Amino acid sequence: MRDYIKFADMKYVRTDVEALKAAYAALTEKAKNAKTAGAVIEAVLAHEELLRDTETSSALAMIRHTIDTRDEFYTAEVEFCDNAGPLIEEAVHEFMRALIESEFRPALEKRFGSLWLDNAEMSLKCFSPEIIPELQEENKITTAYADLLASAEIEFDGKVLNISQMNVYRESPDREIRRASCEATGRYYESIGDKLDDYYDKLVKIRTGIARKLGYDSFTPVAYLRRRRNCYGPAEVKAFRDQVKSDIVPLVCRLKELQSKRIGIDDMKFWDDLYSYPEGNPMPRGTAEELLEAGRRMYTEMSPETAEFIDFMYRCELMDVMAKPGKQVGGYCTGIPSYQAPFIFSNFNGTSGDVDVLTHEAGHAFADYMNCGRELLENAQPTIEACEVHSMSMEFICWRWLELFYGEDAPKAKFRHLEDALVFLPYGCMVDEFQHIMYDKPHLTPAERHKVWSDLETQYRHYLDYGDLPFYSQGRYWQRQAHIYELPFYYIDYCLAQTVALMFWAETQCDFDSAWKRYMSFVSLGGTETFTELCRAAGLPTPFDEGSLLSAVKAAEKWISDNK
Repeated sequence: MRDYIKFADMKYVRTDVEALKAAYAALTEKAKNAKTAGAVIEAVLAHEELLRDTETSSALAMIRHTIDTRDEFYTAEVEFCDNAGPLIEEAVHEFMRALIESEFRPALEKRFGSLWLDNAEMSLKCFSPEIIPELQEENKITTAYADLLASAEIEFDGKVLNISQMNVYRESPDREIRRASCEATGRYYESIGDKLDDYYDKLVKIRTGIARKLGYDSFTPVAYLRRRRNCYGPAEVKAFRDQVKSDIVPLVCRLKELQSKRIGIDDMKFWDDLYSYPEGNPMPRGTAEELLEAGRRMYTEMSPETAEFIDFMYRCELMDVMAKPGKQVGGYCTGIPSYQAPFIFSNFNGTSGDVDVLTHEAGHAFADYMNCGRELLENAQPTIEACEVHSMSMEFICWRWLELFYGEDAPKAKFRHLEDALVFLPYGCMVDEFQHIMYDKPHLTPAERHKVWSDLETQYRHYLDYGDLPFYSQGRYWQRQAHIYELPFYYIDYCLAQTVALMFWAETQCDFDSAWKRYMSFVSLGGTETFTELCRAAGLPTPFDEGSLLSAVKAAEKWISDNK
C-alpha cells in the first residue's frame, strides 16, 4: 500500500558508504556460502532494501539540486553522490557476481525471472574497481556541464533569462524576434565554447581510458553494455539509421517545403525551423495552474489506472515544472523507490513543450507508478528505448484530450506533433552517428568534431540553413544536446521508441481501445522482458524488422496529407 507523502516531506539521508559496503560484503559471503536456495533469496531481498534506500538518497539529492543549483547543501550532496556512486557500484557488483556464479541461480531465475541476472552480467562486463577514479571524474564533469548551462543568464527582451525561457522566442510570429533570440542564445553558447570543448574532450578521453582498462578497443561496446542493450547491437542500429536516411530524410525535406509555403517564407533559416503556421504556432491556453488541472482531468478520464496515478502525483506534489533562476534546463522523470513515487521535473515556458511535459514525462511517470511496487527494483524498469516507448506513445494517446490544452487549435497541435515526430528521426540518428564517430576517433580535435557534425548535417538535415548565426554555423549545435555529454549513446533510444510510438498512434486512429490495451501490455511488463520481446508482447513488430519503419511512416504521411 502506497503512502501519500508529499515530496517536501520526503526525508533525505546521506548514504553511509562504509556501512553499506560492509552490509554488501556480508550479503556477498551469505550468497557464496549458502546451503539452500532460500538463503540466497533472503540475501537478494536484503539487497533490494539496500538498493531502494541508496537510490532514494541519490534521487532526492539530484532532484533538489536540479530544482535550485544554488542550494549549497544539495550541491554538496550531489558531489558526494558522484564520488560515492562508483564505490557503491563496486560493492553491488561483487554481490551480483556471487548470485550469477551461485549453484542456486536456477532457483533465483524461477523466483525473479532471468533477465535481471542477464543484465547484471552485462553490468559486470563494464565495471572494474580499477576504473573507479575515472567514473568519479566522469560524474564530476557531467555535473559541471549541467550546472554551467543552469547558470546561464541571457539578456533579452528587457529581461535576464535562462536557456529554457529563451526557447519560447523561437516560436514568435515576428521573424526578427526569432532570429534575435537564436543569435542571443548562440552568443551565450559561444561565450562558454572553450569550456564546452574542454569538458567533452575530457569526457571522451576518460571514457576511452575506461574502455581500454576494461579490455575494449573503444568506448562504444562499454556504452552498449551500460545501456543494457541486450537484444541488438551497433550493426542493427546502423541498419536502422540507414533506413532513416533512405526513407525519412526525403520525407522530412518535403515536409519542410510544405512548411515554407505554409508560413510564406521562401528562404527558410534555422530561426524559422520551429515556426509552423503564419498565424503563430498552436500554444496551450491558460495559466500553468490551468494546464496542470487539464492534465489531471485528462488522466482521470483516460482509464482507472491513470486516474489513480494522477491523483497520487498531485496529492503528493511530485512535479516541479516552473522555469526559474538557478534551475537546471530541460526536463526529466525519475523514481524515488522507497516512496514508490515518480517525480517530474520541467521548465514551463508557455509553449507546446509545457503540454509535452504532461504527456511525455507523465508517460514515464505512469510506467514507473505501475511497476515500482515489484519485488525486485531491477524488474521494474526496462531498457531505455522501451522506457521512451512509454512516454512517446503516451503523447499520441493523449490526442483525444488535446482540446483541453489547445482549444480550437487542437487539430493544428496534432498536425505539428506528428510532423515533429517525423522530423525528429533524422536528428536523433545524427546524434547517434556523431557519438559513434567520436568514440571511434577519440583523438579528434574540437575543430574536427565540429566538422564531423557539419558533415552529418548535410546527410540528415541538408534543408537547414544556419545563416551567419554564431555558434550554430560553426558546427557546434551538438553541444546543446546534454545527452552527448551526460549519457553517452542515449539518443537512438528515442528514435527506436518514436518508431514504436508511431505504430501505437496508427492503431489509435483505427481502434483506440485496442491501442490502449496493447500499450498497457507493453507497460505492465516493466523490465521483465527485452525491448524486442515487449514489442511482440504488445502485438507489434520491432523497429529492426524489415519494413516496420516505412509502414508506420506511410500511415503518418497519409494522415498529414489528409489534414494539411
